[in-house]
Amino acid sequence: MLVEKLSKFQSSTLGLLRIVSALIFFAHGTQKILGFPASGRGAPEMFSLSWTAGVLELVGGFLLIIGLFSRPVAFVLSGLMAFAYWIAHAPQNFYPVNNGGDAAILYCFVFLYIVFAGPGRFSLDALTGRERV
Repeated sequence: MLVEKLSKFQSSTLGLLRIVSALIFFAHGTQKILGFPASGRGAPEMFSLSWTAGVLELVGGFLLIIGLFSRPVAFVLSGLMAFAYWIAHAPQNFYPVNNGGDAAILYCFVFLYIVFAGPGRFSLDALTGRERV
């Protein structure tokens, strides 16, 4: 009985997971590319790995926030986070809690889940009929 009641909120909760995850992810892109919020680092050199990641965080994060092309965007961003973990974090230390890569791992798997589950409610994909809610 409780499971049935909770299941009614599955699509809405998935939509909230997508939006909140994407908003936080988007902030990484705005910081790298737009300099907001300010950080101690300068802007990355154009077409460097950091710049490319920032552009994907900015554009992909925005597309996930609004829920447009959610599955392919989430697939690309999941791959980006796997790549970021193995290139930037794993060489520093074996343990994610020590190498600072725990957020990259979480983003990787949240985005991978969105690839298979879809965007949920509150998405342009659902509004345009590309996805069933």
